[in-house]
Amino acid sequence: MSPISLIKVALKALFRNRMRTILSVLGIVIGVAAVITMVAMGEGSKQSIKNQMTSMGTNAIIIMPNQNRRGGVQMSADNSSEHLEEADVIALREQAQYINAVSPMISANGQAIVGNNNSPTQLSGISSDYLKIRNYEIEDGVMFDDDADRIAKVCVIGQTVVSNLFPDGNPIGKTIRYKSIPLKVIGTLKAKGSGDFGQDQDDVIFTPYQTVMKRFNATTEIRQIYANSIGEGYAEKATEEIMGILKERRSWTKPTDPFRIHTQEEMITMMTTTSDMLSLVLTAIAGISLLVGGIGIMNIMYVSVTERTKEIGLRMAIGARGRDILLQFLFESVAISLLGGLIGILLGIGASQAVKAILNWPMSVSITSVVVSFGVCFITGVFFGWYPARKASNLDPIEALRFE
Repeated sequence: MSPISLIKVALKALFRNRMRTILSVLGIVIGVAAVITMVAMGEGSKQSIKNQMTSMGTNAIIIMPNQNRRGGVQMSADNSSEHLEEADVIALREQAQYINAVSPMISANGQAIVGNNNSPTQLSGISSDYLKIRNYEIEDGVMFDDDADRIAKVCVIGQTVVSNLFPDGNPIGKTIRYKSIPLKVIGTLKAKGSGDFGQDQDDVIFTPYQTVMKRFNATTEIRQIYANSIGEGYAEKATEEIMGILKERRSWTKPTDPFRIHTQEEMITMMTTTSDMLSLVLTAIAGISLLVGGIGIMNIMYVSVTERTKEIGLRMAIGARGRDILLQFLFESVAISLLGGLIGILLGIGASQAVKAILNWPMSVSITSVVVSFGVCFITGVFFGWYPARKASNLDPIEALRFE
């Protein structure tokens, strides 16, 4: 029997049992759509993490004391005397070859007040390099000068602070009171949006770090130092160099490191690994639906073989070969699977776009997931249709004709 004739016979058999065919297709549709949607969610999450981390600064490095604290209480006595200070910042600027910008970070908590408006924004003491490290840009006004404005009562603010405190006008030249200390606004920052953990990167007030140290916190300790490497691939060398400089300043001989250094590459790897694991779990769960759909096809093909036993015997009696019967039933199984796969792909892409539009979740449908899903559908049709088709092809014509 020619392939075209086999296809015609198989399609007629499928159309004779429309409801059964539709239900079989539906199982594959749900499985494929679920897999594509879950993969899109995982890929979108991974891409969103990378984009948000990049928005926080390219090749960023964060240095902080290696202190074990719990509930604000120092738990490790070995490193209790080690803290970052301004001399460390100066040493890194002068000696480090694998970093091109460095800035301290000292914070103060309180209310920013302008007239009747207030905002619980954290005040951050930084140097001008911090803008370069974290990809901030000045939109209006100027950035303070590290030397001329060393302990000056000036600040640069983000767009959220502008909206909260100055809803009616330009904030440049106006004054913000923070813990009863007046700060003159000399510049505003371009909007950046949310950061990697959902924090508002525009809800910031930046002032010279010496201003925070002397006027707000009365301390010489620096909470963190931010830096960035000279380019991609230099993070490890920069980390080793920074640790070496900090240890050398202290003549450090203990086996433990006095400071912790986190690179942006490490944070991206950690977060994407978690995202990949979650995506794998969700895809595996969705894949169960596809497996159930395949089992449904096998069940339907078994029923079809049983119902059409006399038809099979008659066809074999008038000359049909076992190979023709095998291909016919196998084609029916593959046709159900591929039709379900095609509809499932369209439904999965549509569901991903709907989730993105309605829930504003990051979704990214990859061509690879679509191609793999379609390939899996073909394999599913062959795998779950082979045994019933083989059973049909091995029927004895005489026994098949006697079947009731």
